Amino acid sequence: MRRARTPSRSRVVAVTALTALLALGTPVTAVGSATGDGGRHGRPCVASRLPGHGPARDVLRIAQRAKAELGLKSVILRVSVDGHDVVTTALGESMTGVPAEPAMHFRNGNIAISYLGTALLRLVDQGKVGLDDPVGRWLPGLKDGDRITLRMLAASTTGLRDYVTTPGFPEDVAANPFRQWTAKELVSISTRQERWYAPGTNWSYSHANFVLLGAALEKITRTRLDVLLQREIMGPLGLRETRNSFTPDIPTPVLHAFTAVRGTYEESTFWNPSWTTAPGAVQTTDICDLARSAAAIGSGELISPSAYEELLNPGTVGLGHATATCPAKVCIAQTEKIHYGMGVLVLGDWIAQHPLFFGYSASMAYLPSERLSIAVSTTEGPDAEDGHTAHTIAQRIAAALAPEHPIPDFG
Repeated sequence: MRRARTPSRSRVVAVTALTALLALGTPVTAVGSATGDGGRHGRPCVASRLPGHGPARDVLRIAQRAKAELGLKSVILRVSVDGHDVVTTALGESMTGVPAEPAMHFRNGNIAISYLGTALLRLVDQGKVGLDDPVGRWLPGLKDGDRITLRMLAASTTGLRDYVTTPGFPEDVAANPFRQWTAKELVSISTRQERWYAPGTNWSYSHANFVLLGAALEKITRTRLDVLLQREIMGPLGLRETRNSFTPDIPTPVLHAFTAVRGTYEESTFWNPSWTTAPGAVQTTDICDLARSAAAIGSGELISPSAYEELLNPGTVGLGHATATCPAKVCIAQTEKIHYGMGVLVLGDWIAQHPLFFGYSASMAYLPSERLSIAVSTTEGPDAEDGHTAHTIAQRIAAALAPEHPIPDFG
């Protein structure tokens, strides 16, 4: 994957279609401007005026069909090319009688993990650390900290078991979804179990890796993680609506979420997300910041060319093989086309992430060759299945706008 190349026919079509949309009077209404400033002027995230035909109308129809088919309460999305708005829209309701709007905030989930990976690479570019530095230098209490490196944490190759899939943990979260979990509690669930494999020898996703990476970044920089991410990521990218919270609060306007995961369809908006990743990186965002993040992280805007290569493959290709101690459902094979990068998913020609949290689903995907960004957020209706519905919609949009570059599934 290269950072830039001669525009393909599909990109020429997309850009031509965008030009036609602008000629019809469709404003660039999301955070950002016609110059692709990405939100540095703090413009409001509002819906586009939709023309009667073209890519924007196609995307809208895809979203409408998916909302009905998947039983969703709301779908919010933004598609852009070269930072220019193709379509920004919201369908359905946040709550009964309250229409969903593009400016509504929702859980950011593992999008923040992509920020952690890029923040680490920025520190490498600045000469402050090396990817193969042992984390024991900053986290002396971590078992095998002399063998686990910063690279292994960001690429999820430590062998640490995932506390989220540990028997009993999902039940504990469901029984008390408002519980405030500490980083120490979460990491201890993983570290007290036998590792899946020796550090660096295989691949498996573990939330514990990113809790530890957040702690290491704080120690390296002597800066609280939320402050560090604001300085290194959100500030430079102009992400005015992306922020951490140490409580379950969500800034207004709020996209409310509902789920039937506990057997009854109930509101889950303010269930506590403290278990999801490192304290200081438990964030909320809006759809315009999500689209901006897709382009900025996916293009390596904030990092050097060599760091961008590490972002896309820090050594995970070829890992993920099942062993006697690491079953296939955990150690998912990493190939040249589909693998885990440094806090991001490389899915064919796309760089992506798709968080999931009790009733909330989101997806960001970026196609470097076409400079195409897709951002989707969904909430569940009473008959929806809990799953990556936003990712499904992103795949369908990609199939319509860039048919030569499908977004494959991961895992």
